[in-house]
Amino acid sequence: MYKAFFGLSDNPFSIAPNPHYLFLSDRHREALAHLTYGLGETGGFVLLTGEVGTGKTTVSRCLLKQLPENTDTAFILNPSLTEQELLATLCDELSIVYDKDPSLKQLTDLLSQFLLSNHEKGRNTVLIIDEAQHLRAEVLEQLRLLTNLETDTKKLLQVILIGQPELQQLLRRQELRQLAQRITARYHLLPLTLEEVGLYVQHRLKVAGRHEPLFNPRSIKALYKYSGGIPRLMNLLCERALMASYAQSKVPIDQNMVSSAAIEVFGEEIKQRSYLLPIAAFSVLALSCVVGVMLWGNLLPGNSAASSAVNSVATSAGSSLASPSLLQENKARVSSPNQRVLNGAIAQSRDIDTAYASILGLWDRVPYIGLSACQSAEQQGLSCFQQQGNWNSLTRLNFPAVVYLIDNQQQAFYGTVVSRHGEQLLLQLNEQQLWVDRDWFTRHFSGTFEILWQAPISQPREIGQGSNSEQIQWLENSLAQIDHRAPRLVDGFDAKLEDKLMRFQREHGLRADAIAGSQTLVQLNLYLSAEGPRLVEARRSY
Repeated sequence: MYKAFFGLSDNPFSIAPNPHYLFLSDRHREALAHLTYGLGETGGFVLLTGEVGTGKTTVSRCLLKQLPENTDTAFILNPSLTEQELLATLCDELSIVYDKDPSLKQLTDLLSQFLLSNHEKGRNTVLIIDEAQHLRAEVLEQLRLLTNLETDTKKLLQVILIGQPELQQLLRRQELRQLAQRITARYHLLPLTLEEVGLYVQHRLKVAGRHEPLFNPRSIKALYKYSGGIPRLMNLLCERALMASYAQSKVPIDQNMVSSAAIEVFGEEIKQRSYLLPIAAFSVLALSCVVGVMLWGNLLPGNSAASSAVNSVATSAGSSLASPSLLQENKARVSSPNQRVLNGAIAQSRDIDTAYASILGLWDRVPYIGLSACQSAEQQGLSCFQQQGNWNSLTRLNFPAVVYLIDNQQQAFYGTVVSRHGEQLLLQLNEQQLWVDRDWFTRHFSGTFEILWQAPISQPREIGQGSNSEQIQWLENSLAQIDHRAPRLVDGFDAKLEDKLMRFQREHGLRADAIAGSQTLVQLNLYLSAEGPRLVEARRSY
């Protein structure tokens, strides 16, 4: 009813997926690049996770459009199925005919024949499962067995699992470790940034026929604040704000209209609060974080040392704020069986915001009440960068990081990697710091971590064949610095530079396309940055 008032030809903020309104942020493009890279490899599984409403379906639809024409695709939207039901659904999607009430073996044989036939015809087969966090462990194992069918160079069935963060926890289960080892690419999709929220809103308005701005800058900030950068929530808020604007016959939409919309959407009044927490509170937190526990990673359940006591020591990553008496008191308090200390620290580390508060403190920044950690960082001149990887990926970057961890009961907890000494990491769990060894970290690390960094003021969106000589020389100089070699003087984007760039991309799980896009440029700048704290303060190891 308000379309004519705003000059719109369509409802721009419907929550129904509409390909005409497709908006790919930098993070959506990064996710798409990871999935595309994974499908280009020889493995069987690719993983995409993210909170509800962050745009996972958007990425999957875009991926479908980019698949080669010689690809047969099966899409399963409701994975709450038994093994037999899932295989039957897969047969239905691929138009494989089967008898009434087939056995599991019959379905498996039919699918195997289809995959072999497809391969002989030069065709690929891809299975996409949405809401995959609802899959049963035995169903996932059945899928793994189905992907055993392979040639010398590739799997005949490739599977894309899309789900909420619980999917990562599911795949950490012991009985699924073989499947987890077959995941060739994974990406955890984060919400939009403040800048992307403005671009998102304007994009949808333009598609619906309005080219003039409708939301003023303060209303965009309010949208970002209340939605947390989640597109689905933004659509709901924008829809309510448009109705309020129409009812008042007032444009542009202001901050008050968005605030009123938030009350309607979230069902409660949102109080106006000061964003900055009292500095004294963070001083206390910083002081308490200085007092830590030295816990070696081999002191775990099942090891003979697990029942022995652990001596606590003060660890402050180079700081000495606590008095000797305080340290002695803390030592007496926590000198108890180390498993109890570890379990207690993990139990206090279920809230990811605590880990983010710790990493912000390492950068001499503070969280803002009402904003997410990345929003708080951006307000203070820093950027968040999420990475998927392992011990080597983390230590190679040499930045403190918020790490996503899984305990022995497959429950998520979060920590901050503060420092590194050889094969040990200083891990902060809530208000305790513990040294853990590489083996312990590897067994509990989910593969997702996030760092803060100070991005360069100006940076091209990409560097490739058509870039100017200054940008191409910068790329050569940067790769040379990372490789510890003397840079060449280049006249253009030659074969040697292309080869070195592709090698760098492959080493970091990036799409090896010989184009330094946004993701590659971020990865390069992380190595070159001289700002902020490091895990090891000596010369960085690339």
